[in-house]
Amino acid sequence: MIHVSATGAGWERPLHQLSAQDASFVYLETPHTPMHIGSVAIYDPSTAPGGFVRFKDILRFIQVRLGGARSFRQRLVRVPFDLDHPYWIEDPEFDIEYHVRHIALPKPGDWRQLCIQAARLHSRPMDLTKPLWEFTIVEGLDEIPGLPPGCFALVSKVHHAAIDGMSGVEMSAAVHSTDPDVSDPEAADTWKPDHMPQVADLLVRSYVNNLVQPMRALETIGRSLPGVGRLANEVRKGDVSVRNARPAPRTRFNGKVGAHRVWDAVPFPLADIRAIKEAVPGATVNDVILSIVGGALRTYLKDKGELPKDTLTAMAPISVRAEGQKAAMGNLVSAMVVGLGTQVEDPLERLRFVHAEAGNSKAMTNAIGAKTLTDYSQLMPAGLAGLAARLYTRVGAANAHAPAFNCVVTNVPGSRVPLYFAGARMVGMFGTGPVFDGMGLINPVYSYGNTIAVSFTSDRDIMPDPAAYADALRAAFAGLKAATLKPTPATAVEPPKEEWPLPKRKPVRKAKGAA
Repeated sequence: MIHVSATGAGWERPLHQLSAQDASFVYLETPHTPMHIGSVAIYDPSTAPGGFVRFKDILRFIQVRLGGARSFRQRLVRVPFDLDHPYWIEDPEFDIEYHVRHIALPKPGDWRQLCIQAARLHSRPMDLTKPLWEFTIVEGLDEIPGLPPGCFALVSKVHHAAIDGMSGVEMSAAVHSTDPDVSDPEAADTWKPDHMPQVADLLVRSYVNNLVQPMRALETIGRSLPGVGRLANEVRKGDVSVRNARPAPRTRFNGKVGAHRVWDAVPFPLADIRAIKEAVPGATVNDVILSIVGGALRTYLKDKGELPKDTLTAMAPISVRAEGQKAAMGNLVSAMVVGLGTQVEDPLERLRFVHAEAGNSKAMTNAIGAKTLTDYSQLMPAGLAGLAARLYTRVGAANAHAPAFNCVVTNVPGSRVPLYFAGARMVGMFGTGPVFDGMGLINPVYSYGNTIAVSFTSDRDIMPDPAAYADALRAAFAGLKAATLKPTPATAVEPPKEEWPLPKRKPVRKAKGAA
């Protein structure tokens, strides 16, 4: 085990190495495919002391809470020639002012401008020689109907190598509270930086790791054999179908991506989503969301004359993080592939189709074991994994094969109670995610309070009209709601309530600046 000495201290602590799954996000990183995830959170500063929040208050608020998550001050150290997976160290050059930035929207400060700015920020790769996160405070949100005046946004970026959706909750929890109190945390910050490890030490470590790699492969294969037998038996009995293993149809979302992004988000009442799922016995909230995405993709591609005859599919990540691993860095996820029912016109029939597809995919994953499937990512040598990822992008291989799936839909449960950041109350929470060659559309789903929002990130050339896809999401929800929920006499005569952000803009009184 390699050890490094903490600066100014006479003790040593071991280096923490990235798993193969975490390292894959580093290898996939290119100038056109930054591999970070994040969020766009909107806050009402009227609950903060004095009714407003200054940028220097936010900077200090984050500074004293950095001890709440390890990801804040850890940076990567890569092994020469990628002979082994990188390591984490406590960054001896950490500077919070590099990681927390401040901008403002130009007037009028509407929803479309926020979407464009969030997309621009999301499209920029991060510096992999620094801790892998950035917060950008965006003020000037003055003409977004449905929001209190004077709101500001926090656009966050965290590299996928450091966190998955569930472990990211720990990072978010470090800078949020359930009340507007801005007092400093009681626990003392005992953080100490590390020295950079010696190259010779990293090379020795990589040599030892590569020697034991064959034993790891045999162990993983041995654990998977009983699951493969169970899966074969269930397929033979007809309890599980292998239809989910088929290639997905090729769409505009499954080619090479460029350097620019688009982003938008559509919120829905969580109560309506839960009511809709009752129309199909056993259906879940996830099934309803997948049906909405399927309906939106059907409309979007049909309007362009590009709708395939076969169903589009979505990769849905599954967390395999145990209860005691919530604070751990990195990714502990497997995945299942679900048909979205894009070939089905009737919304209720599409929900039934998605529910059946999701149930079959879960059965396949459970037969082998989601954790075992994740362990298979450890088997490829680091140097080969890095080389394969780079070659895949450089030769444009995404355009030469059938896609394994068409898009990603990832659901991250959020808080049901109000959250506060620097005393400001969160009024909206939306997700961002990476796209890469072969997968040009991701739909992060965030729930907060009584709302669940479907956000999406795509390549700007692949989706030049993000507003059309956002409208398609709204239409898919409306169609599913009309097909499953019977209006009562009281609600039948009421005009429909629109969700924010609304397409029409109304004047909003200019309030004191948020930052």
